[in-house]
Amino acid sequence: MQEQSAAESQQQAQTTEEPAYPGPVVYQPKVVARYPHDPAAFTQGLLWHSGALYESTGRVGQSDVRKVDLETGKILARRPIPADQFGEGIAIWDDEFISLTWQAGAIHRWSMADLSLIASTDRFPFEGWGITTVEDGLIFSDGSANLRVIDPENYGVERTIPVTLNSRPLSQLNELEMIDGLVFANIWQTPYIVAIDPADGVVRKLIDFRTVINEVQATEFGAVLNGIAWDAENRRLFVTGKLWPTLFEVELIKTDARIR
Repeated sequence: MQEQSAAESQQQAQTTEEPAYPGPVVYQPKVVARYPHDPAAFTQGLLWHSGALYESTGRVGQSDVRKVDLETGKILARRPIPADQFGEGIAIWDDEFISLTWQAGAIHRWSMADLSLIASTDRFPFEGWGITTVEDGLIFSDGSANLRVIDPENYGVERTIPVTLNSRPLSQLNELEMIDGLVFANIWQTPYIVAIDPADGVVRKLIDFRTVINEVQATEFGAVLNGIAWDAENRRLFVTGKLWPTLFEVELIKTDARIR
């Protein structure tokens, strides 16, 4: 029997090596603080601004936008969304808050000073799910595997971003938050938040929140993980869920897990 040449051995080793992992880095959340959260709030959007939380809530006849004190969970100000509309995500543009509705085609603009209603439109041609601010406009989700960047003044679509996880389309993108250049998104009815590169739509990070969800032990239908807020100045990440009694401040811990 002839001995295998060094070149042949190297070639064989290369063909048996596991292909490079193309998927996202997986993280686990470490809870560093817990704060009270309104257990009746069907949380649809969450953000941090000037020392307070701002939240938009859903359900027809119950939807509103509100300012909330972090430490106590007390509602400092609130304004109702029209009773026939189902409120969704909220974002900041200049000195206004902009909030979506689910199927009404409505977008509302609210004053930062007192949450008074500034303007509304009812001609938005998409479902509204989550929304956040990017450098060139607003970026929103509609439940599909696409994110769309829209003009914050006329809401026209500037570009569409197909979202993929391991090269496969990823839909059910819900509440959004921009953090360090990536769009964080709740995946509706799952225990996961993903971080999406807005340049190409590729999921770069996946955070597994099963331990947090198990702590909440929510039993009501629809009481799922939903709500991401980022305090950029103090680098604090907050998460909560629909009808959750607790809002969590978390630190993300990198793991060696792989998602195929």
